[in-house]
Amino acid sequence: MADSTSPCCDALDKSQEMERQKQEKGIKFSDDEESLIIRMYKLVGERWHLIAGRIPGRTAQEIEKYWNSRYSTSE
Repeated sequence: MADSTSPCCDALDKSQEMERQKQEKGIKFSDDEESLIIRMYKLVGERWHLIAGRIPGRTAQEIEKYWNSRYSTSE
């Protein structure tokens, strides 16, 4: 029987692995991205999906995680 792994699955496995590594290392944002996140947060608040829509390649979850790790005031 042929190998059950298709190129589609290989690409998915690689993207999942890359995402896992990105989460382990911490997400890096450029100064421009950070500035845009701050400005958008002041305009729309915690509507992460709207902010993510302005930053290509970023997800709402990445931005929320970044914001909470960087600017969270819970003490």
